[in-house]
Amino acid sequence: MRVPLTVADFLDRAETVFPTSTAVIDEPSQPAAVVPRTTYGEMARRARAWQAGLDRLGVGEGERVAVVSHNSARLLELLHAVPASGRICVPVNFRLRPEEIDYIIGHSGASVLLVDPELAPSLTGTTARHKFILGDETEAEVMRFDTEPRAWAAPDEDATATINYTSGTTARPKGVQMTHRNIWINAMTFGLHARVWERDVYLHTLPMFHCNGWGMPFAATGLGVPQVVLRKVDGAEILRRVQEHGVTLACGAPAVWNMVLDAAQDWDGEIPGRDKVRIVCAGAPPPTRTIARIEEELGWRFQQLYGLTETSPFLTFNRTRPADLDLSAEEQARKLSRAGAPGIGVRLKISETGEVLARSNTVLGGYWENPAATETALEGGWFHTGDGGTLDEEGHLTISDRKKDVIITGGENVSSIEVEDCVFSHPSVAEVAVIGVPDDKWGETIKALVVVSEGAQVSEADIIAHCKRKLAGYKAPTTVEFRESIPRTATGKIQKFKLREPYWAGLDRKVN
Repeated sequence: MRVPLTVADFLDRAETVFPTSTAVIDEPSQPAAVVPRTTYGEMARRARAWQAGLDRLGVGEGERVAVVSHNSARLLELLHAVPASGRICVPVNFRLRPEEIDYIIGHSGASVLLVDPELAPSLTGTTARHKFILGDETEAEVMRFDTEPRAWAAPDEDATATINYTSGTTARPKGVQMTHRNIWINAMTFGLHARVWERDVYLHTLPMFHCNGWGMPFAATGLGVPQVVLRKVDGAEILRRVQEHGVTLACGAPAVWNMVLDAAQDWDGEIPGRDKVRIVCAGAPPPTRTIARIEEELGWRFQQLYGLTETSPFLTFNRTRPADLDLSAEEQARKLSRAGAPGIGVRLKISETGEVLARSNTVLGGYWENPAATETALEGGWFHTGDGGTLDEEGHLTISDRKKDVIITGGENVSSIEVEDCVFSHPSVAEVAVIGVPDDKWGETIKALVVVSEGAQVSEADIIAHCKRKLAGYKAPTTVEFRESIPRTATGKIQKFKLREPYWAGLDRKVN
Protein backbone atom coordinates (compact mmCIF):
# COMPACT_ATOMS: atom_id res chain seq x y z
CA MET A 1 0.00 0.00 0.00
CA ARG A 2 1.39 3.39 -1.03
CA VAL A 3 1.64 5.83 1.89
CA PRO A 4 1.61 9.57 1.06
CA LEU A 5 4.62 11.63 2.13
CA THR A 6 3.42 14.32 4.53
CA VAL A 7 4.92 16.78 7.00
CA ALA A 8 3.38 14.78 9.86
CA ASP A 9 5.91 11.99 9.26
CA PHE A 10 8.77 13.86 10.95
CA LEU A 11 7.07 14.64 14.26
CA ASP A 12 5.37 11.23 14.29
CA ARG A 13 8.75 9.53 14.18
CA ALA A 14 10.22 11.80 16.86
CA GLU A 15 7.22 11.17 19.11
CA THR A 16 7.60 7.40 18.69
CA VAL A 17 11.38 6.98 18.75
CA PHE A 18 12.60 9.96 20.83
CA PRO A 19 9.71 10.89 23.19
CA THR A 20 11.96 11.76 26.15
CA SER A 21 14.81 13.30 24.14
CA THR A 22 15.34 17.06 24.14
CA ALA A 23 13.51 18.65 21.21
CA VAL A 24 13.91 22.39 21.81
CA ILE A 25 16.10 24.60 23.95
CA ASP A 26 14.36 27.97 23.75
CA GLU A 27 16.43 30.42 25.76
CA PRO A 28 14.66 33.45 27.22
CA SER A 29 15.91 37.01 26.85
CA GLN A 30 17.03 37.08 30.50
CA PRO A 31 20.22 34.99 30.83
CA ALA A 32 19.58 34.40 34.56
CA ALA A 33 16.24 32.69 33.90
CA VAL A 34 15.89 28.93 33.67
CA VAL A 35 16.40 27.66 30.11
CA PRO A 36 13.11 26.00 29.06
CA ARG A 37 13.52 22.61 27.43
CA THR A 38 10.87 20.63 25.60
CA THR A 39 11.04 16.93 24.77
CA TYR A 40 9.79 15.52 21.49
CA GLY A 41 6.92 13.87 23.34
CA GLU A 42 5.89 17.27 24.76
CA MET A 43 6.36 18.97 21.42
CA ALA A 44 4.06 16.43 19.74
CA ARG A 45 1.44 16.94 22.47
CA ARG A 46 1.53 20.70 21.94
CA ALA A 47 1.34 20.32 18.16
CA ARG A 48 -1.77 18.16 18.52
CA ALA A 49 -3.25 20.80 20.82
CA TRP A 50 -2.76 23.35 18.03
CA GLN A 51 -4.72 21.07 15.74
CA ALA A 52 -7.55 20.71 18.26
CA GLY A 53 -7.63 24.48 18.75
CA LEU A 54 -7.94 25.15 15.01
CA ASP A 55 -10.74 22.59 14.93
CA ARG A 56 -12.61 24.48 17.66
CA LEU A 57 -12.17 27.76 15.77
CA GLY A 58 -13.83 26.21 12.74
CA VAL A 59 -10.72 26.55 10.56
CA GLY A 60 -11.19 24.00 7.80
CA GLU A 61 -8.61 21.91 6.02
CA GLY A 62 -6.86 23.89 3.30
CA GLU A 63 -7.39 27.21 5.08
CA ARG A 64 -4.34 29.39 5.69
CA VAL A 65 -2.77 30.10 9.08
CA ALA A 66 -0.28 33.00 9.00
CA VAL A 67 2.48 33.24 11.61
CA VAL A 68 4.58 36.36 12.21
CA SER A 69 7.29 35.55 14.72
CA HIS A 70 10.94 35.66 15.59
CA ASN A 71 12.54 32.24 15.91
CA SER A 72 10.82 30.49 18.82
CA ALA A 73 9.70 27.09 20.03
CA ARG A 74 6.11 28.08 19.19
CA LEU A 75 6.98 28.86 15.58
CA LEU A 76 8.80 25.53 15.33
CA GLU A 77 5.70 23.73 16.64
CA LEU A 78 3.48 25.52 14.13
CA LEU A 79 5.69 24.63 11.17
CA HIS A 80 4.85 21.02 12.03
CA ALA A 81 1.33 21.30 13.39
CA VAL A 82 -0.41 23.48 10.81
CA PRO A 83 0.36 21.42 7.68
CA ALA A 84 0.10 18.14 9.60
CA SER A 85 -3.45 19.15 10.55
CA GLY A 86 -4.37 19.68 6.89
CA ARG A 87 -4.18 23.47 6.95
CA ILE A 88 -1.64 25.62 5.11
CA CYS A 89 1.03 27.44 7.10
CA VAL A 90 2.08 30.94 5.93
CA PRO A 91 5.32 31.90 7.78
CA VAL A 92 5.83 35.65 7.30
CA ASN A 93 9.06 37.63 7.38
CA PHE A 94 8.79 39.63 10.63
CA ARG A 95 11.26 42.22 9.29
CA LEU A 96 8.69 43.54 6.83
CA ARG A 97 6.73 46.72 7.52
CA PRO A 98 3.15 46.28 8.83
CA GLU A 99 1.57 47.21 5.49
CA GLU A 100 3.76 44.65 3.71
CA ILE A 101 2.72 41.97 6.19
CA ASP A 102 -0.92 42.97 5.81
CA TYR A 103 -0.61 42.49 2.05
CA ILE A 104 0.67 38.92 2.52
CA ILE A 105 -2.08 38.09 5.00
CA GLY A 106 -4.70 39.46 2.64
CA HIS A 107 -3.26 37.91 -0.51
CA SER A 108 -2.96 34.47 1.09
CA GLY A 109 -6.51 34.75 2.46
CA ALA A 110 -5.31 33.70 5.90
CA SER A 111 -8.14 32.83 8.30
CA VAL A 112 -5.90 32.96 11.37
CA LEU A 113 -3.02 35.26 12.30
CA LEU A 114 -0.65 34.24 15.10
CA VAL A 115 1.77 36.97 16.19
CA ASP A 116 4.84 37.15 18.40
CA PRO A 117 4.14 39.37 21.47
CA GLU A 118 6.96 41.72 20.54
CA LEU A 119 5.47 42.31 17.07
CA ALA A 120 1.78 42.37 17.93
CA PRO A 121 1.35 46.12 18.61
CA SER A 122 2.22 47.08 15.04
CA LEU A 123 -0.09 44.58 13.31
CA THR A 124 -3.59 45.98 13.66
CA GLY A 125 -4.93 46.06 10.10
CA THR A 126 -5.17 42.34 9.48
CA THR A 127 -8.01 40.85 7.43
CA ALA A 128 -7.78 37.47 9.20
CA ARG A 129 -10.93 36.24 11.00
CA HIS A 130 -8.94 35.30 14.09
CA LYS A 131 -5.89 37.01 15.55
CA PHE A 132 -4.01 35.72 18.58
CA ILE A 133 -0.81 36.70 20.34
CA LEU A 134 1.53 33.74 20.77
CA GLY A 135 2.05 32.86 24.41
CA ASP A 136 -0.47 33.20 27.22
CA GLU A 137 -3.28 34.19 24.85
CA THR A 138 -2.96 31.17 22.57
CA GLU A 139 -2.38 28.87 25.55
CA ALA A 140 -5.69 30.01 27.06
CA GLU A 141 -7.81 30.53 23.94
CA VAL A 142 -6.53 27.99 21.44
CA MET A 143 -4.39 25.33 23.15
CA ARG A 144 -6.66 24.41 26.05
CA PHE A 145 -5.58 20.76 26.18
CA ASP A 146 -9.14 19.90 27.22
CA THR A 147 -10.10 17.76 24.25
CA GLU A 148 -8.59 14.63 22.80
CA PRO A 149 -6.97 15.67 19.50
CA ARG A 150 -7.98 13.68 16.47
CA ALA A 151 -5.47 11.80 14.33
CA TRP A 152 -3.43 13.93 11.96
CA ALA A 153 -5.11 14.77 8.68
CA ALA A 154 -4.10 12.72 5.65
CA PRO A 155 -3.73 15.24 2.81
CA ASP A 156 -2.50 14.19 -0.58
CA GLU A 157 1.28 14.57 -0.79
CA ASP A 158 0.80 17.03 -3.66
CA ALA A 159 -1.43 19.27 -1.52
CA THR A 160 0.00 22.62 -0.48
CA ALA A 161 1.59 22.50 2.98
CA THR A 162 3.05 26.02 3.23
CA ILE A 163 3.02 29.28 1.29
CA ASN A 164 6.30 31.17 1.57
CA TYR A 165 6.39 34.68 0.18
CA THR A 166 9.49 35.80 -1.66
CA SER A 167 10.54 39.02 -3.35
CA GLY A 168 10.96 38.49 -7.07
CA THR A 169 11.00 40.63 -10.18
CA THR A 170 7.74 42.38 -9.29
CA ALA A 171 6.99 45.00 -6.68
CA ARG A 172 4.69 42.60 -4.80
CA PRO A 173 6.02 39.37 -3.26
CA LYS A 174 4.85 36.07 -4.73
CA GLY A 175 3.52 33.21 -2.63
CA VAL A 176 5.50 30.03 -3.27
CA GLN A 177 3.30 26.98 -2.75
CA MET A 178 5.31 24.12 -1.25
CA THR A 179 3.64 20.75 -1.25
CA HIS A 180 4.02 18.07 1.40
CA ARG A 181 6.10 16.11 -1.12
CA ASN A 182 8.36 19.14 -1.78
CA ILE A 183 9.08 19.61 1.91
CA TRP A 184 9.48 15.89 2.66
CA ILE A 185 11.99 15.23 -0.09
CA ASN A 186 13.90 18.48 0.57
CA ALA A 187 14.25 17.64 4.27
CA MET A 188 15.42 14.10 3.59
CA THR A 189 17.92 14.92 0.83
CA PHE A 190 19.26 18.01 2.61
CA GLY A 191 19.59 16.03 5.84
CA LEU A 192 21.44 13.27 3.98
CA HIS A 193 23.87 15.63 2.24
CA ALA A 194 24.48 17.60 5.47
CA ARG A 195 24.95 14.28 7.36
CA VAL A 196 22.42 15.07 10.05
CA TRP A 197 22.06 12.42 12.78
CA GLU A 198 20.75 12.11 16.34
CA ARG A 199 24.10 13.05 17.92
CA ASP A 200 23.97 16.49 16.32
CA VAL A 201 22.81 19.64 18.11
CA TYR A 202 21.28 22.12 15.70
CA LEU A 203 21.36 25.90 16.24
CA HIS A 204 18.65 27.95 14.52
CA THR A 205 20.80 30.83 13.28
CA LEU A 206 18.63 30.88 10.16
CA PRO A 207 15.18 32.55 10.39
CA MET A 208 12.58 29.78 10.39
CA PHE A 209 10.32 31.79 8.07
CA HIS A 210 12.98 31.51 5.35
CA CYS A 211 11.71 28.62 3.25
CA ASN A 212 10.70 26.77 6.44
CA GLY A 213 14.25 27.06 7.77
CA TRP A 214 15.48 25.40 4.54
CA GLY A 215 13.79 22.20 5.75
CA MET A 216 16.26 21.67 8.58
CA PRO A 217 13.55 21.82 11.31
CA PHE A 218 11.92 18.78 9.70
CA ALA A 219 15.15 16.85 9.13
CA ALA A 220 16.28 17.55 12.70
CA THR A 221 12.91 16.56 14.17
CA GLY A 222 12.67 13.30 12.24
CA LEU A 223 16.14 12.31 13.44
CA GLY A 224 15.63 13.35 17.08
CA VAL A 225 18.16 16.19 17.01
CA PRO A 226 18.04 18.76 19.87
CA GLN A 227 17.24 22.19 18.38
CA VAL A 228 18.59 25.35 20.03
CA VAL A 229 16.52 28.42 19.20
CA LEU A 230 18.33 31.70 18.53
CA ARG A 231 15.85 34.56 18.51
CA LYS A 232 18.12 37.23 17.05
CA VAL A 233 21.43 36.82 15.24
CA ASP A 234 24.46 37.96 17.19
CA GLY A 235 28.01 36.71 16.63
CA ALA A 236 29.05 36.52 20.29
CA GLU A 237 25.74 34.87 21.24
CA ILE A 238 26.26 32.22 18.56
CA LEU A 239 29.66 31.41 20.05
CA ARG A 240 28.13 31.23 23.53
CA ARG A 241 25.37 28.85 22.40
CA VAL A 242 27.92 26.62 20.69
CA GLN A 243 29.89 26.46 23.94
CA GLU A 244 26.88 26.11 26.25
CA HIS A 245 24.91 23.48 24.33
CA GLY A 246 27.53 21.62 22.30
CA VAL A 247 26.16 22.82 18.97
CA THR A 248 27.48 20.86 15.98
CA LEU A 249 25.41 22.21 13.08
CA ALA A 250 24.07 25.60 11.95
CA CYS A 251 22.86 27.25 8.75
CA GLY A 252 22.95 30.86 7.62
CA ALA A 253 23.79 33.48 5.04
CA PRO A 254 27.39 34.75 4.62
CA ALA A 255 26.60 37.83 6.75
CA VAL A 256 25.98 35.56 9.77
CA TRP A 257 29.42 33.97 9.55
CA ASN A 258 31.04 37.39 9.12
CA MET A 259 29.42 38.38 12.44
CA VAL A 260 30.85 35.25 14.09
CA LEU A 261 34.32 35.95 12.68
CA ASP A 262 34.15 39.50 14.06
CA ALA A 263 33.00 38.26 17.49
CA ALA A 264 35.76 35.65 17.56
CA GLN A 265 38.35 38.45 17.56
CA ASP A 266 37.17 39.45 21.06
CA TRP A 267 36.37 35.95 22.35
CA ASP A 268 38.13 35.11 25.61
CA GLY A 269 39.68 31.68 25.35
CA GLU A 270 39.59 28.90 22.77
CA ILE A 271 36.93 29.19 20.09
CA PRO A 272 34.20 26.65 20.95
CA GLY A 273 33.27 23.86 18.58
CA ARG A 274 36.65 23.59 16.87
CA ASP A 275 36.67 20.52 14.59
CA LYS A 276 33.09 19.76 15.68
CA VAL A 277 30.84 22.43 14.14
CA ARG A 278 29.61 22.17 10.56
CA ILE A 279 28.04 25.24 9.01
CA VAL A 280 25.92 25.43 5.88
CA CYS A 281 26.06 28.68 3.94
CA ALA A 282 23.57 29.51 1.18
CA GLY A 283 23.28 31.76 -1.83
CA ALA A 284 26.34 33.06 -3.63
CA PRO A 285 29.31 31.73 -1.62
CA PRO A 286 31.36 34.26 0.36
CA PRO A 287 34.82 35.23 -0.90
CA THR A 288 37.52 32.57 -0.78
CA ARG A 289 39.35 34.44 2.01
CA THR A 290 36.21 34.34 4.21
CA ILE A 291 35.85 30.58 3.70
CA ALA A 292 39.50 30.10 4.61
CA ARG A 293 39.08 32.21 7.76
CA ILE A 294 36.06 30.16 8.89
CA GLU A 295 38.03 26.94 8.58
CA GLU A 296 41.30 28.25 10.00
CA GLU A 297 40.28 30.79 12.68
CA LEU A 298 37.12 29.07 13.91
CA GLY A 299 38.05 25.51 13.03
CA TRP A 300 34.51 25.00 11.70
CA ARG A 301 33.82 22.98 8.58
CA PHE A 302 32.34 25.08 5.78
CA GLN A 303 29.64 23.66 3.49
CA GLN A 304 27.83 25.49 0.70
CA LEU A 305 24.22 25.11 -0.41
CA TYR A 306 22.52 26.70 -3.40
CA GLY A 307 18.80 26.93 -3.96
CA LEU A 308 15.77 29.19 -3.95
CA THR A 309 12.51 29.39 -2.05
CA GLU A 310 10.89 27.98 -5.21
CA THR A 311 13.00 24.82 -4.90
CA SER A 312 12.27 24.21 -1.20
CA PRO A 313 15.30 25.30 -1.39
CA PHE A 314 17.92 22.56 -1.89
CA LEU A 315 19.49 22.19 -5.36
CA THR A 316 23.26 21.82 -4.88
CA PHE A 317 25.64 21.02 -2.03
CA ASN A 318 29.38 21.49 -1.69
CA ARG A 319 31.81 20.21 0.93
CA THR A 320 35.50 19.33 0.89
CA ARG A 321 35.90 15.94 -0.77
CA PRO A 322 38.39 13.36 0.54
CA ALA A 323 40.38 13.75 -2.68
CA ASP A 324 40.82 17.46 -1.93
CA LEU A 325 42.28 17.06 1.57
CA ASP A 326 45.86 17.12 0.24
CA LEU A 327 45.29 20.48 -1.44
CA SER A 328 46.42 23.73 0.16
CA ALA A 329 43.95 25.57 2.40
CA GLU A 330 43.64 28.25 -0.26
CA GLU A 331 42.85 25.73 -3.01
CA GLN A 332 40.30 23.93 -0.79
CA ALA A 333 38.61 27.26 -0.10
CA ARG A 334 38.56 28.06 -3.82
CA LYS A 335 36.77 24.78 -4.54
CA LEU A 336 34.31 25.46 -1.72
CA SER A 337 33.44 28.79 -3.35
CA ARG A 338 31.45 26.90 -5.98
CA ALA A 339 27.71 26.50 -5.41
CA GLY A 340 28.17 22.74 -5.45
CA ALA A 341 27.12 19.53 -7.13
CA PRO A 342 23.45 18.70 -7.77
CA GLY A 343 21.74 16.97 -4.88
CA ILE A 344 20.22 13.52 -5.24
CA GLY A 345 17.23 13.77 -7.59
CA VAL A 346 18.22 17.21 -8.94
CA ARG A 347 18.86 17.83 -12.63
CA LEU A 348 20.57 21.04 -13.76
CA LYS A 349 21.32 22.53 -17.15
CA ILE A 350 22.47 25.88 -18.48
CA SER A 351 20.24 27.56 -21.05
CA GLU A 352 21.50 29.21 -24.23
CA THR A 353 21.37 32.55 -22.40
CA GLY A 354 23.47 31.21 -19.52
CA GLU A 355 20.58 30.82 -17.04
CA VAL A 356 20.57 27.94 -14.55
CA LEU A 357 17.55 25.67 -15.07
CA ALA A 358 16.49 22.95 -12.64
CA ARG A 359 14.27 19.90 -12.38
CA SER A 360 13.57 18.29 -9.02
CA ASN A 361 10.82 16.92 -6.81
CA THR A 362 11.47 19.96 -4.62
CA VAL A 363 10.39 22.50 -7.28
CA LEU A 364 7.36 24.56 -6.21
CA GLY A 365 3.79 23.45 -6.80
CA GLY A 366 3.05 26.95 -8.17
CA TYR A 367 2.68 30.58 -7.15
CA TRP A 368 -0.41 31.24 -5.05
CA GLU A 369 -3.15 32.91 -7.12
CA ASN A 370 -0.64 33.67 -9.88
CA PRO A 371 -0.88 31.18 -12.76
CA ALA A 372 0.91 33.49 -15.20
CA ALA A 373 4.02 33.68 -13.02
CA THR A 374 3.87 29.91 -12.50
CA GLU A 375 3.76 29.27 -16.25
CA THR A 376 6.71 31.60 -16.85
CA ALA A 377 8.82 30.08 -14.07
CA LEU A 378 8.20 26.51 -15.28
CA GLU A 379 8.38 27.17 -19.02
CA GLY A 380 9.52 24.14 -20.98
CA GLY A 381 9.25 21.82 -17.99
CA TRP A 382 12.27 23.36 -16.20
CA PHE A 383 12.33 25.83 -13.33
CA HIS A 384 14.03 29.05 -14.39
CA THR A 385 16.17 30.22 -11.48
CA GLY A 386 16.99 33.69 -12.81
CA ASP A 387 20.66 33.07 -11.95
CA GLY A 388 23.49 32.82 -14.44
CA GLY A 389 26.02 30.07 -14.00
CA THR A 390 28.31 27.39 -15.38
CA LEU A 391 28.78 23.66 -14.79
CA ASP A 392 32.37 22.40 -14.62
CA GLU A 393 33.90 19.02 -15.48
CA GLU A 394 33.27 17.77 -11.91
CA GLY A 395 29.55 18.54 -12.22
CA HIS A 396 29.77 21.51 -9.86
CA LEU A 397 27.72 24.63 -10.42
CA THR A 398 29.21 28.10 -10.09
CA ILE A 399 26.84 31.07 -9.90
CA SER A 400 28.29 33.92 -11.92
CA ASP A 401 25.49 36.44 -12.41
CA ARG A 402 21.89 37.25 -11.61
CA LYS A 403 19.54 37.36 -14.58
CA LYS A 404 16.52 38.72 -12.74
CA ASP A 405 15.92 41.99 -10.94
CA VAL A 406 16.63 40.66 -7.46
CA ILE A 407 19.26 41.83 -4.98
CA ILE A 408 20.30 39.47 -2.18
CA THR A 409 21.56 41.41 0.82
CA GLY A 410 22.34 39.64 4.09
CA GLY A 411 20.43 36.60 2.84
CA GLU A 412 17.23 38.57 2.13
CA ASN A 413 15.78 38.82 -1.38
CA VAL A 414 14.90 42.37 -2.41
CA SER A 415 13.03 43.30 -5.59
CA SER A 416 14.85 46.21 -7.21
CA ILE A 417 11.54 47.20 -8.84
CA GLU A 418 9.89 47.54 -5.44
CA VAL A 419 12.71 49.80 -4.23
CA GLU A 420 12.57 51.82 -7.44
CA ASP A 421 8.84 52.39 -6.96
CA CYS A 422 9.52 53.65 -3.45
CA VAL A 423 12.37 55.98 -4.45
CA PHE A 424 10.33 57.31 -7.37
CA SER A 425 7.48 58.20 -4.99
CA HIS A 426 9.72 60.95 -3.55
CA PRO A 427 8.54 64.21 -5.15
CA SER A 428 12.09 65.31 -6.01
CA VAL A 429 12.98 62.19 -8.02
CA ALA A 430 12.57 62.27 -11.81
CA GLU A 431 14.22 58.92 -12.67
CA VAL A 432 15.72 56.05 -10.72
CA ALA A 433 17.45 52.72 -11.24
CA VAL A 434 18.27 50.41 -8.34
CA ILE A 435 21.10 47.88 -8.48
CA GLY A 436 23.04 45.61 -6.15
CA VAL A 437 26.71 46.38 -5.54
CA PRO A 438 29.32 44.22 -3.76
CA ASP A 439 29.75 44.53 -0.01
CA ASP A 440 32.16 42.59 2.23
CA LYS A 441 29.70 42.23 5.12
CA TRP A 442 26.28 41.80 3.49
CA GLY A 443 27.32 40.25 0.18
CA GLU A 444 25.47 42.97 -1.73
CA THR A 445 23.97 46.28 -0.73
CA ILE A 446 21.40 48.42 -2.48
CA LYS A 447 22.44 51.45 -4.52
CA ALA A 448 19.95 53.90 -6.04
CA LEU A 449 21.01 55.83 -9.14
CA VAL A 450 18.84 58.96 -9.12
CA VAL A 451 18.06 61.82 -11.50
CA VAL A 452 16.61 64.76 -9.55
CA SER A 453 13.58 66.65 -10.86
CA GLU A 454 14.37 70.01 -12.45
CA GLY A 455 14.66 72.72 -9.80
CA ALA A 456 14.40 70.27 -6.90
CA GLN A 457 16.92 69.66 -4.17
CA VAL A 458 17.26 66.41 -2.25
CA SER A 459 20.09 64.68 -0.38
CA GLU A 460 21.17 61.07 -0.12
CA ALA A 461 19.99 61.00 3.51
CA ASP A 462 16.56 62.35 2.48
CA ILE A 463 15.99 59.54 -0.02
CA ILE A 464 17.22 56.80 2.32
CA ALA A 465 14.99 58.09 5.15
CA HIS A 466 12.02 58.28 2.73
CA CYS A 467 12.50 54.60 1.82
CA LYS A 468 12.89 53.48 5.43
CA ARG A 469 9.53 55.06 6.24
CA LYS A 470 7.84 53.01 3.52
CA LEU A 471 9.83 49.78 3.33
CA ALA A 472 11.43 47.26 5.63
CA GLY A 473 14.81 48.64 6.68
CA TYR A 474 16.86 46.04 4.79
CA LYS A 475 15.15 47.06 1.53
CA ALA A 476 16.20 50.71 1.74
CA PRO A 477 19.19 51.88 -0.33
CA THR A 478 22.43 52.17 1.62
CA THR A 479 23.86 54.61 -0.91
CA VAL A 480 22.42 57.04 -3.46
CA GLU A 481 24.33 58.27 -6.50
CA PHE A 482 23.00 61.33 -8.33
CA ARG A 483 23.26 61.39 -12.11
CA GLU A 484 22.37 63.73 -14.96
CA SER A 485 20.61 60.90 -16.80
CA ILE A 486 20.11 57.14 -16.80
CA PRO A 487 21.00 55.50 -20.13
CA ARG A 488 18.25 53.55 -21.88
CA THR A 489 17.87 51.44 -25.02
CA ALA A 490 16.02 52.68 -28.11
CA THR A 491 12.87 51.14 -26.67
CA GLY A 492 13.33 52.96 -23.35
CA LYS A 493 14.52 49.95 -21.34
CA ILE A 494 17.16 50.39 -18.64
CA GLN A 495 19.92 47.82 -19.05
CA LYS A 496 20.74 46.97 -15.46
CA PHE A 497 23.71 44.79 -16.34
CA LYS A 498 25.47 47.78 -17.88
CA LEU A 499 24.76 49.94 -14.83
CA ARG A 500 26.17 47.20 -12.59
CA GLU A 501 29.35 46.61 -14.60
CA PRO A 502 31.57 49.39 -13.14
CA TYR A 503 30.88 48.29 -9.56
CA TRP A 504 31.69 44.63 -10.29
CA ALA A 505 34.76 45.27 -12.45
CA GLY A 506 37.66 42.99 -11.61
CA LEU A 507 35.48 40.39 -9.85
CA ASP A 508 35.08 36.89 -11.26
CA ARG A 509 31.38 36.77 -10.42
CA LYS A 510 28.64 39.36 -10.75
CA VAL A 511 27.10 38.19 -7.46
CA ASN A 512 28.72 38.38 -4.03
